[in-house]
Amino acid sequence: MTGTPMDVTSEELLARIISSLEDDKAEDIVQIDLRGKTAIGDYMVICSGRSSRQVSAIADKLSERLKQDFGRMSRIEGKGTGDWVLIDTGDVIVHVFRPEVREFYQLEKMWLPAGAVAAASPV
Repeated sequence: MTGTPMDVTSEELLARIISSLEDDKAEDIVQIDLRGKTAIGDYMVICSGRSSRQVSAIADKLSERLKQDFGRMSRIEGKGTGDWVLIDTGDVIVHVFRPEVREFYQLEKMWLPAGAVAAASPV
């Protein structure tokens, strides 16, 4: 896959992100459709890594793959501690947490409608 950042749909970007996370053994991958809810992006993806090292590695590899596959640069925040890394790809915001940090912040509850169940990716 090759292309410029301009010709990749948010759905194509989301599919590649999910694939990358699965390849790197991210756990409990959840995608949230943000279209019509906020201008920060079209989708949010939340997942967990088992350790600080894995959280940082997942973020690094995702950023590298998106740059290689789509020519898309990502902004990464929080990689230094490895507790919670945010990867901003423009159309898709990705949060990679250690499990206990994810439980503390509960972003899924903030962004999903009351009573909704997150679309979990089969891992």
